[in-house]
Amino acid sequence: MSHAGLAAVLSFLIPGLGQIYNGTFLRGLFWLIITPGLWIGTGGLLGWICHFIASFTAYRYARKHSL
Repeated sequence: MSHAGLAAVLSFLIPGLGQIYNGTFLRGLFWLIITPGLWIGTGGLLGWICHFIASFTAYRYARKHSL
């Protein structure tokens, strides 16, 4: 598995973990705070969307900065 793939999987399991793995601590902290808030605030509806966005952004950042 590539590093970008690992970042995406980590961020999907725990939103923000992939960003922290990539070295962007503040982005990771943002996702760690926002995602649970949206899970609770919307009754789970927007929580899944945050999981996918966090995974995608971790993957994209890792791909962009690994070249």
